[in-house]
Amino acid sequence: MTRSVQALAYSRASALETSQAGGRSLGLETAGGLTPRGAEAHPRFFTGFLTSPRIAARGLLAVADVASTRYYRRTLLSSLDPMVTGNGDRLRFESFSGCCGVYARLDVLRDGLDGAETGHGTTNVDVNQPLREALSRITADDPLHLRVGPDEMAVTTTDGPVVEKKVPLPDRWLRGFAEAQVVSAGFDLRAELPAAEAVRFLRSLPRTSANASRGARWVVPAGNTLRPTTRPVSGAVCLPGPERLAALQGVLRHATALRVYGPVVDGTAATASAWEVVLPGMRLTLTLSPESSRGFSGEGGVLEALATDDAEADAELVSVLLAWEPRIEPADLAEQAGLSVERVRAALTRLGTAGRVGYDLADAAYFHRELPYDARRAERHNPRLVAARELAASGAVALDGVLAAVASGDRRYQVREAEGVLSCTCRWWADHRGRRGPCKHALAVRMVRRDATVAGGSR
Repeated sequence: MTRSVQALAYSRASALETSQAGGRSLGLETAGGLTPRGAEAHPRFFTGFLTSPRIAARGLLAVADVASTRYYRRTLLSSLDPMVTGNGDRLRFESFSGCCGVYARLDVLRDGLDGAETGHGTTNVDVNQPLREALSRITADDPLHLRVGPDEMAVTTTDGPVVEKKVPLPDRWLRGFAEAQVVSAGFDLRAELPAAEAVRFLRSLPRTSANASRGARWVVPAGNTLRPTTRPVSGAVCLPGPERLAALQGVLRHATALRVYGPVVDGTAATASAWEVVLPGMRLTLTLSPESSRGFSGEGGVLEALATDDAEADAELVSVLLAWEPRIEPADLAEQAGLSVERVRAALTRLGTAGRVGYDLADAAYFHRELPYDARRAERHNPRLVAARELAASGAVALDGVLAAVASGDRRYQVREAEGVLSCTCRWWADHRGRRGPCKHALAVRMVRRDATVAGGSR
């Protein structure tokens, strides 16, 4: 696995402090991030009171717990500070599990922030072990003041120690954010459970993989609850690795509903799904990859968008129009950019590979963020895309109508196009049937066909 080291420098450690008057103040320190004003060493996103301190603390702990957990090959350690994005009317705390198979996000909405405005931008926020212990001890709903970013004194002075963390950051995490956005955009709301049924259902799930059955589970809506089913019938939702929902347990007593999202069932293969606990003024969502052993980074949902020149140019144009909106409407962007909605969606997919776009299931809309990492790593370290470009550049692809032959190593593969979908005779296609994106041969054919169309003046 390719890794780089991300240095996170904080002006001080995050802490939960108690004043002489008995009030408490939660200070979350920020590292270098991106804002509308450009890069900032310690951006400030919010200062104000939380409407439900105890619930917010539990939600933040859940996101931090996912960031420090591997649900596959647990012997390997993981630790990454969650990211925070300010979208003007809410704060979004996000993380990925160490195995890249669980994406967690806590949306603290305007009502949860006592109506106060937030700033705009994205950065990492320090969640250290002493802070986790302090957050876990919050039991009463006493007033709690939240500060995300340095206070005024820290802004105007460089005195005092700097807390620096060096985090080994797998490149696959950046790709994982892009893939999670693509797969989520294809989900629909499949079920909504009231509080009592949500608690009953989630508490019935195994908390460890040792107690979980092999293979994917399926559930189907039945009245105001979910019941298990032995096969993916119409309307069913996949529950892959149910023990991966354990991070939701800490907020269940405060839940007002559980929303379950998933794609249209097509066949028997396991699919990703999303589980959203609705809280007062907040939403906590866990999105699960199709299998515990599969990270989102290898799903291949962004490859088609990365392989096209149109999407690259369109993404440059659309990126100028983004303004840290909590809701991005493709139709509005299409009108502003003079593009079709389909091309705007492809551009948003490409921007997602740089961490610049996420997807909110509850709003059924994209949102703007900017990861403070090297945005080009996602494309450069996508092995199928790199291999496809090499095949296309080396003349390994021979077109013949709807068919194409691709020479790869000592073998030749046949790629066929039917209704815009490419299939291949390689082992990857036989194993996955397009469920994890196109193979390198199909991608190479797509590139060569596009170049041939452009050369022929059809575009």
